[in-house]
This record gives sequence, structure tokens and C-alpha cells, in this order.
Amino acid sequence: MNSTIVERQTGASPIELFVNLSFSIQGQMLPADHGFGLFSALSKRCTAIHQQNEIQILTIPGIPDRQGKIALTDRSRLLIRLPITKIPLVYAIAGKRVQIGNHPIQIGIPRIEPLNAKSRVRSRIVTIKGYTEPESFLQAAQRQLNRLGVSGELRIPLNRDQTPKRKAIKIQQDTVVGFTTEVSHLSEEDSLTLQRWGLGGRRHMGCGVFL
Repeated sequence: MNSTIVERQTGASPIELFVNLSFSIQGQMLPADHGFGLFSALSKRCTAIHQQNEIQILTIPGIPDRQGKIALTDRSRLLIRLPITKIPLVYAIAGKRVQIGNHPIQIGIPRIEPLNAKSRVRSRIVTIKGYTEPESFLQAAQRQLNRLGVSGELRIPLNRDQTPKRKAIKIQQDTVVGFTTEVSHLSEEDSLTLQRWGLGGRRHMGCGVFL
């Protein structure tokens, strides 16, 4: 089997294959911050999404209008990462129409994509409860890497003004703060482990998912 799609757990656990399900999307606009809205809309169509901790949902990319929305393009896709054995649980959303705020989108038929074992991966936002300052956040994230058995160089990329890339998502009435996070100098095995399990919480809402 292609080495880029075989993932090994540390210790004596069995090999488990994770993949990305990449769904085509039809629609016009979405809120730029739509992680919670997307998760809620998909959960209404498929309750398994809410129940399965291994499932990660990435936010849908688009072109920002700098007024709180993104325009969808023919390259915009819904990406769900999950164990290959769990694909039947979420396939029910294929071909469905969902509403995210005031914006409807049509979900197409997915294609299955293997994870790619790159030595450097990045998550747009990682949130760890109780850690909203860069130094303490990095320490908490390092502890999580250690628990996964992953060795790599952890950093928060900087903005143009040399401040750490701080991000936030809104969950109902609450605003949750996190940071863009990059991990480099990863082995193939560690890269796949990190992509499979991620860091922090709220991975159903696009947080802590590494590409």
C-alpha cells in the first residue's frame, strides 16, 4: 500500500486508515466564520457527525469580501476527515441541501483523498480551553504533541506586524480565541498521526485540523 496513506498508531495499536472526504459545493456566499453553523447544519442531516469524536470538519474556503462573508467558487469544497470505516456514517449528507445562517448550499458527491504525509503542516486555528496567550498556548500544545508521541517543531506564525496570528471563532453567543499553528520537521509517521488526531478541541468546527 502507498506509504503516504498508511497511518500507524504509536505502541501496539492496529493500523487505522484515515482519509479526507472531499464534497463539491454549490452556493453563492457563506459567513467567513461558519465553523459552528456548518457543524450544526450537517448534524441536522446526519446525527453521526455529532456523535463521532474522530470526525473532523474543515471550514469551506472561499474569497473573502472583507465584510464578514466569503464568496464560494468552483474550487470551494467541504472536507471531512475521518477513519475510512466511518465513511458510511456520513455519506448521508451527499446530495443534500443545507442552510448555514441565511445561506443555502448544495452538497455534491464526495471523492476520497488520502492524507498526505508532509514534514510541515498547519492548522488555521487551534483552540485549547484556558490558553489564550501565545506562550502558555504553545506550552499546552506541546504537551498535547507529547501525548500523541509526535516530535516536531511547534510555532505560531506571525502577522506582518510581527504579532502572533491570533484567530477567533464564534460559537452561539461565545467567542473562542485560538492561534494559527504550524508544526514542522515531522517524520512521515508523526505527520499522519497529527493529521489524524489534531490538537485542541472543536475539531467538528474546523479547529485543530492540520493540512
